[in-house]
Amino acid sequence: MSGAAKPVTVKILDKDYLVSCSDSERDQLHTAVAYLNGKMLEVKNAGKVVGTERIAVMAALNIAHELLACRVESDHYNNSVDDTVRRLQIKIDEVLGQGVALEM
Repeated sequence: MSGAAKPVTVKILDKDYLVSCSDSERDQLHTAVAYLNGKMLEVKNAGKVVGTERIAVMAALNIAHELLACRVESDHYNNSVDDTVRRLQIKIDEVLGQGVALEM
């Protein structure tokens, strides 16, 4: 029954929220809450945004920006790996096409 969702109380900016979460996702939830709380504290401590709702929106925008930047970086990395694999495959095909025996 570890997959059944149960209510979990989390604290964000000193306010309690009740969230439904399965036991298997509980650690991830607490990690996400800590990350969100940290981002919201950064916005709050910068002193340029007032009000919990506005702080939450600004933190969400910052997190969305980070996510999109990670996606772009991941796409670049994947494309680089794909290019390297293609070049290696071409070299392997050339060697095999020449009938060169490979020793191990």
